Amino acid sequence: MNINLPHFNMKNLVKEAGSTISRVVQLTEERLGTTERTEYDLHFQNLAERADVTKTWTEKLVKDTESVLIPNPQNRVEDYIFEKIDKSRPKRLSNLEHLALDMIEAGGDFGQDLPYGQALIKVGQAEQKLGQCEHDFIATSGICFTQPLRKFLEGEMKTISKERGILDSKRLDLDACKNRVKKARSMLGQQSKDGISPEAALEQAERDLRVAQAEFDRQSEITKLLLDGISTSQASHLRHLHAFIQTQVRYYKQCGDVMENLQRELANLGGPTPYIPLDLNNASANTSSATVGPSATRGPGNNNSSSQASSGHRPTNQPMHVNTDQMQRARVLCSYDAKDHTELNLNANEVIFVTECSPVNEDYMYAKQGLMKGLVPRAFVEMLDEEHDVTL
Repeated sequence: MNINLPHFNMKNLVKEAGSTISRVVQLTEERLGTTERTEYDLHFQNLAERADVTKTWTEKLVKDTESVLIPNPQNRVEDYIFEKIDKSRPKRLSNLEHLALDMIEAGGDFGQDLPYGQALIKVGQAEQKLGQCEHDFIATSGICFTQPLRKFLEGEMKTISKERGILDSKRLDLDACKNRVKKARSMLGQQSKDGISPEAALEQAERDLRVAQAEFDRQSEITKLLLDGISTSQASHLRHLHAFIQTQVRYYKQCGDVMENLQRELANLGGPTPYIPLDLNNASANTSSATVGPSATRGPGNNNSSSQASSGHRPTNQPMHVNTDQMQRARVLCSYDAKDHTELNLNANEVIFVTECSPVNEDYMYAKQGLMKGLVPRAFVEMLDEEHDVTL
């Protein structure tokens, strides 16, 4: 029976084993501090440090970006496995799309002709569009940002790490040869050992040293060239970062357009409780105005007195600024139901803090009711300490 055995070159095998043992001995002596080691030049050390920093932060950026794009860690693992086996990723519904389907189904059960059912269906359809925008954003971000960075880590950085490992081995060989030369010189003048004269041993050690020095220098230049390429890689990463930001801008713009269309559709539905669109263009100008919702609790009192409110104009169509540093105590004369989210519900005889709007409005004041803030009709409050301001 013929058995094909793999062909081994015993001479090379013994040589590699000897080199490995020599490196282990050299490294052990370096760790113990019993021998000297060849230090890399300052330029090489700076390049190596920059490569290490680049690798560390690139790995973190890729991991963090993937966590933002795909929050579920199990889904990230599945996607990574499918990518490695060259198969398409499974199609999953996002949380937005699950919410959309439930809203649409609930709207149909509640009644498509009823205001709540109609609103649920409209919102569900908008959530579906947001979910599709999210899918497109995740896919595009992977192509333009995370995949190029991961390719850099798995390609260029792995090559650099491999060449740096080879360089470390060459350095250990070089230092081992230096020690052998030093030892051979110390043996000069002594008797021959194992039939080899000290002069012949020194000559062989110096010859090995020259070969090790040449191999170390050559590997050092190769590694330096690769490390210098980090600058080019970072310039490429900057372009990928710009592409990622552009993708984000487009994504949020698409989401904004979807929500603007949804606001118009909800406002057009009308009904007993019509939707009031939020004007984002004036939101920044109204940050100091009364935008907090009405009070969550209601006390006893006459709740039908809201019809007695002044018929003056409320300051809701133009930017309003108030000074909340100085406010005065006021007693509520009678209960009042807020007309919208800019007003506060009032209970008879409760004490609140009020101040003037800027510009001053003849019908409304700005009030603070516990943690709630909003507008109250001037006719429904009575000032308690007009002469003494209260600092909040």
